[in-house]
Amino acid sequence: MKSYILAHDLGTTGNKATLYDREGKLVGSALYGYATQYAQPRWAEQDPEDWWRAVCASTQQLLVQAGVRRSEVACVTFSGQMMACAPVDDHARPLRKAIIWADQRSTAQVRWLRERVSFADVYRITGHRLSASYSLPKMLWVRDHHPDIYHAAYKFLHAKDTIVARLTGNFVTDTSDASGMDLYDLEAGAWSEQILAAAEVDPVQLPEVHASIDVVGAVLPSVADEVGIAAGTPVVIGGGDGVCASAGAGVVAEGAAYNYVGSSSWIALATPRPIFDPEYRTFTYCHLVPGMFMPTGTTQSAGASYQWTRDQLCALEVKVAEALDVSPYELMNAEADRAPAGANGLLYLPYLMGERSPYWNPKALGAFVGLTIRHTRADMIRAVLEGVTMNLRLILDAFRSQGTHVSAMRLIGGGAQGRFWNRIMADVYGIPVQRLAILEEATSMGAALAGGVGVGLYPDFSMATAMNPVAEVIDPDPAAQAMYDKLQPIFSATYRALEPIYDQLAEVK
Repeated sequence: MKSYILAHDLGTTGNKATLYDREGKLVGSALYGYATQYAQPRWAEQDPEDWWRAVCASTQQLLVQAGVRRSEVACVTFSGQMMACAPVDDHARPLRKAIIWADQRSTAQVRWLRERVSFADVYRITGHRLSASYSLPKMLWVRDHHPDIYHAAYKFLHAKDTIVARLTGNFVTDTSDASGMDLYDLEAGAWSEQILAAAEVDPVQLPEVHASIDVVGAVLPSVADEVGIAAGTPVVIGGGDGVCASAGAGVVAEGAAYNYVGSSSWIALATPRPIFDPEYRTFTYCHLVPGMFMPTGTTQSAGASYQWTRDQLCALEVKVAEALDVSPYELMNAEADRAPAGANGLLYLPYLMGERSPYWNPKALGAFVGLTIRHTRADMIRAVLEGVTMNLRLILDAFRSQGTHVSAMRLIGGGAQGRFWNRIMADVYGIPVQRLAILEEATSMGAALAGGVGVGLYPDFSMATAMNPVAEVIDPDPAAQAMYDKLQPIFSATYRALEPIYDQLAEVK
């Protein structure tokens, strides 16, 4: 009986292969890493052949260690890093290394595009800012600097789509990855004719767009042995990694929201319509659930701020943690818990690497503001967690300003493990936060959901609540919530006051 879903998550550092059974239980996983090349400043590239090797190796390793025969796999499905530019030939072989999401080289192409289509039009059509982060400017960089490769490219694909093309011979993508290209019309559900014309891009070089749950082909006999999957196994396209995480977090219906906490952090919703913010603070992807959307806002240095705090301010906790064989963050949380809500009036601005939502300011800088001789390390550690969370609240408030109601916040990601931070989130957001049973497998779980629904192994996306139920609810403390409500406008005003200073400092670096 075909009882297993094989889900691949092609991330930035490697591919994670996972197996889920028909009850939605995670059976096993295997990881295979690959490298990123940084040949020049602001460049970030990967070799699609490394992606293929990772998928083949992790598949074979996983099936062996799980004791599952290839004939028992009901489908293969994918999540993957988004906003890539991988030109391939008509055999799905790479013509050059892929330019990945982290690459920022195509600023000249963004300037060229802005002369031909307005910033406001791009946002209104795609739900995203016109930015070097997205696929379209990267495609144009290839056209400007390697015209032979550009014109020879059969298609420009994302990470997961290159593997699907190699597996099936079909050149496709899904709506979530399509919506992260600065090219997709969210409301029309098609490539934007206006942006294609402005960019002078031929849509024939773009993949065919499908729903995330679509079976887009079957494993070809010519690659079955190499990859370790039975020929004819259905392939479900899946979605982009951030969008798959939304489904894995159980955010599959209107009114639900989740907060991913890792090195960066984001808040995302499930809505029946895109949210076009008049201040351009947030952005919108197509959701994994067909017909739904995923409005999102990302803060750049969330867990990264706490890691900086560990490395620069908490040498004692690191040393003691090594002796006790515990995480230094546990000791840091205990120290921070000695300070009151509001850290005795100390604010931390978490802009260690510039900022995305809500300010979109690459010049923004981190700061402690309000520091006095009476402040302690406990205040400083707590202020870092509070500052990151207050910046995330700005994203939540941007959604609220558009009439969106969020009754609770689901938490996923490695940074969501600390209950002390969870309490701060509940108090700052002013709503209950829900710790999920599984915090770090939401991405692969979302891909598995798409696959299971696509081949009929799962009834629908409501299966997410069974696969990843709420394990604990943390309600706001009224006194702490009142304190943060007082501090939130001061936090926002502090950024605005420092904005001209950021510009001045950028000139002297």
